[in-house]
Amino acid sequence: MSATPQKNRAARRVLAAAAGLATVGALVAAMPATAQGHTQANAQAHGSSQSHGNQSHGKPKPKPKPKPHTVDVQLLSFNDLHGNLEPPAGSAGTVNETQADGTVKAIPAGGMEYLATSLRTARKGHPYSITAAGGDMVGASPLLSGLFHDEPTIEALNKVDLDVTAVGNHEFDEGAVELARLQNGGCHPTEGCYEKGKKFKGADFPYLAANVTSEKTGKPILKPYTVWKKNGVKIGFIGVTLEGTPNIVTAEGVKGLTFHSEVETINKYAKELDKQGVKSIVALIHEGGAPASTSYNYDCDSPGAGDGISGPIVEIAKGVSPKVDALVTGHTHQAYACTIPDPAGNPRLVTSASSFGKLYTDTTLTYDLRTKDIVRTSVKSANHIVSRDQAKAKDMTSLIDRWNKIAAPIANTPQGYISADINGRGATTPESPLGDLIADAQLDGMSAADKGGAQLAFMNPGGIRADLVYTASGSEGDGVVTYGEAFTVQPFTNMMNAVDLTGAQVITALQQQVSGANEASPKILQVSRGLTYTLDMTKTGAARVVTDTVQLNGEPLDPSKTYRVAMNEFLAGGGDGFAALGQGTDKLVGASDLDMFNAYLKANSSATTPLAPPAADRITIIK
Repeated sequence: MSATPQKNRAARRVLAAAAGLATVGALVAAMPATAQGHTQANAQAHGSSQSHGNQSHGKPKPKPKPKPHTVDVQLLSFNDLHGNLEPPAGSAGTVNETQADGTVKAIPAGGMEYLATSLRTARKGHPYSITAAGGDMVGASPLLSGLFHDEPTIEALNKVDLDVTAVGNHEFDEGAVELARLQNGGCHPTEGCYEKGKKFKGADFPYLAANVTSEKTGKPILKPYTVWKKNGVKIGFIGVTLEGTPNIVTAEGVKGLTFHSEVETINKYAKELDKQGVKSIVALIHEGGAPASTSYNYDCDSPGAGDGISGPIVEIAKGVSPKVDALVTGHTHQAYACTIPDPAGNPRLVTSASSFGKLYTDTTLTYDLRTKDIVRTSVKSANHIVSRDQAKAKDMTSLIDRWNKIAAPIANTPQGYISADINGRGATTPESPLGDLIADAQLDGMSAADKGGAQLAFMNPGGIRADLVYTASGSEGDGVVTYGEAFTVQPFTNMMNAVDLTGAQVITALQQQVSGANEASPKILQVSRGLTYTLDMTKTGAARVVTDTVQLNGEPLDPSKTYRVAMNEFLAGGGDGFAALGQGTDKLVGASDLDMFNAYLKANSSATTPLAPPAADRITIIK
């Protein structure tokens, strides 16, 4: 599975993992005994014990140069890859860069062929180099990886020499047992092996899940930490996902698991590592923030009013023990390299590298060989674009081609036609054209009396993973939507539900978009045709929803009346903080969201009458 023979790689990589930590149930099987790290050529101090004839000239024998007391350790990191082996399309495949004149330019970036080249190029000349990730390596993946339960992505990460990653919330999309299979290997329990004579080997890097424990045993389901070692240098890595993972993953995915505080967990294991003599520690945290600018080259430490970073990672960083020297984060898909003071008031670096492999972070950790700690004042970091102008990594091209051949019969099947890009993930407005299209498809799929009798539909914005792009991705022709492209938009294949909700519950759900857990970072539901209302963002909390403007097909929504509402099973379970939607009754389960979307495309578009982007004018926003 590696680009070089496995035994050669093992000879290069020596990573010592935390020992003696029991795992549970299926997670025990075949867990790797050690985690490995790079062991490239020793960085020995130069000097000679030979005189080279100097004595014949009467000169004193030169003294050996003093051995350096610090070494620079390179930390390369990225996050939220989400199985994007091929370059992401449309706006999802660009990175914003602020130019010298202040304008912002969107630069195409990402793709595993380019990320591999970037990382391998960056490592040159760095005898101490570690590659780490901040979670969501898999899950919500395009068809090329998602169709095969993300085995192709794990294989690619093995080839690119990833040393360690934290789990993210999407690592739990298919549950803890499937996560254990990704770590330990073995063919899929129901679909078997995808290639004849080949058994999936699993990840040869450790997944860290320090704050995820089994309800039965109370112990972490995977390793909580690991220690990278080379030539006396020891750096510990602790990995956690956001404590709120159960709120954004289906109930089945987190069944039997408990998610603990990020800060308390990191501090617990930092103390444990410190007792073991590991003084240099990096936390991998699948939680993040939002910098004041979306440009990757924004100076996050700018002192101006409104500058800096906000979001959950700020309070987490302020609470994480000073024993931790740097925080690699993720989840919010933002790009930043910020300084946030630790509890002792000392500056500490917090980084994130956007998403989909479009950026990587290069951080220099100066390691003091005497104290075994990082010289915090010497830490420096920057994000770099994974440019598509560089050479492709041949082993990644080969991997992608191999899996594409297996996926082709399904992926290339046409589903419908569009007249222009229909933006979803890349939309700049809370209501997106693609969100409207998906909600309409769900309403159509469940409106018949025998299909659920739905009168309106809601779609969660986080479930829309890409744009529908007009330009052909292969040989299908411009404007053709293939199964693979539709899958990339909706990769979860959630089953659709139709439930009874009162008008009052519907209004409460709308208020939950902008209040409670969602007040700081609103989650605006995408709505089907006929449902309209006004959102006043000049107000706060639930008051942002102007309740007397909520109408269905031109009539005010009656709080006491019962309505049939369509939504995916994630929302119907109260996901994303929509507790009101979880109160639905008389549930009817329909086809999957992807099947309904494809059926809608087939029924409502053709080569001569393609679908145009919806106007996205159902929600009136007052700013």
